[in-house]
Amino acid sequence: MMNMNVANPSDALLDDLSEEMIIDQPGNELAEVPAVAPRRDLPAMMRKIPVTLTLEVGSARISLQDLMNIGPDSVVELDVLAGEPLVIKVNGTAIGRAEVVVAGENYGLKVIDLDGLNLDNMMTP
Repeated sequence: MMNMNVANPSDALLDDLSEEMIIDQPGNELAEVPAVAPRRDLPAMMRKIPVTLTLEVGSARISLQDLMNIGPDSVVELDVLAGEPLVIKVNGTAIGRAEVVVAGENYGLKVIDLDGLNLDNMMTP
């Protein structure tokens, strides 16, 4: 329980600490209290964060007039050559290249290369 009625913040901290301290009295055994909180493994924690993996087929820059003329059976040429590796993105950031494959009844991607995807080096304790 935190003491909120103390004028000096350092006094409030001391009051809070004294409420949590174990006092050695006859009949009471001292419990061992860890001196330092356990260190968190940030790279391991980051590995559990969900991300969105996408495969970018390509893009096209067209005018609004051309966009208005698009309809069923329209074909829009993209800026990627057929058979060229596609860009793998994680949350919108390019991380490598891949090609499209069929995985069961779904499309999948076959990784060709990755560019420095290493969570262990992102955050060092």
